[in-house]
Amino acid sequence: MTDDSTSRRLTSARFSVSKGLVTMAVSTVVLVILGFAIAPSSVSQGAVLGMLPFASVLAIVGLGQMLVVQQGGIDLSVPGAVSLAVVLSTHIPNQNDAMLVPAILAVYAWAIGAGALNGFMVGRLGLNPIIATLGTNALLFGAVLGISGGIPRTTTRLLSSIAGGRTMGIPNALLIALVVLLLVTILVKRTVAGRRFEAVGASPAAARATGLRYRTHRGAAYVWAQLLFATAGIMLAGITNQPTAFQGNTYLLTSVAVVVLGGTSLLGGRGYPVATVVAALFLSQLDQFVLALGVPFAVRTLVQAAALAIGVAIYTVDWAALRRRLVARSDAATATP
Repeated sequence: MTDDSTSRRLTSARFSVSKGLVTMAVSTVVLVILGFAIAPSSVSQGAVLGMLPFASVLAIVGLGQMLVVQQGGIDLSVPGAVSLAVVLSTHIPNQNDAMLVPAILAVYAWAIGAGALNGFMVGRLGLNPIIATLGTNALLFGAVLGISGGIPRTTTRLLSSIAGGRTMGIPNALLIALVVLLLVTILVKRTVAGRRFEAVGASPAAARATGLRYRTHRGAAYVWAQLLFATAGIMLAGITNQPTAFQGNTYLLTSVAVVVLGGTSLLGGRGYPVATVVAALFLSQLDQFVLALGVPFAVRTLVQAAALAIGVAIYTVDWAALRRRLVARSDAATATP
């Protein structure tokens, strides 16, 4: 009897759907319906096909941020990492397709270096991740200015066709994002190393007691995150014909927002890759919706901040306890003569 019940629980857990995925899926559907009713231009074929590549970039950035958040950290070097990947992908080739591979290798070399620096400062030295990654972000932007001088360059035709092209009408960027999602999901959810990774993030003290190298896992999260940021930057360089040297600035707030909206706790532990990707789609479509309404850019930023605040409230506030407390106060006030 015990074996059968245990088997049923394991089977159901294997195919369980997270609260964040349900919330984001329903929110996205509601947003699309609102788009048809209020701002039809935001859900037109052209608008959706134009939005999906940038949503894919945000999804990959969000997956990288998710890995760091799972370890109870945060990586604020996203803008510099993405911008440097964009600059290297466009300035090294200088529209020469033959130099694209060396440029991509240079991007990933920088990513590994930046991730190792973040991992060493946070995982080994125990520095505050906010301070450590902001310092790395400043170094990365120094490299951006040193390489580009702030002057944009046109991307190569090869990169444009790969990242900005379509296969059977589907944006290649979306296909790349789905492949990255599959890899991250398998590595985190279906491997022993991935389960250890989540266990370390959930309870560093317990991981230390069982002999797991929690500092190594925490530091490695920053390396993997930088590799995903670099991938997103390369894609962004291909999607945008002439990207600026500061193309990554828009991903600082949004990278954290999609992780929170996807249901991953900022305190670390279990991550939700699929929900994070759906949250990226939701946030990108929300931006498209607000843009179609003719709202100024400053208001669009406030909308993103509001979405982040709502996500934090949904997953961190104990609403049942709060409701019980309010009911108890109401009953007490009613009973008072």
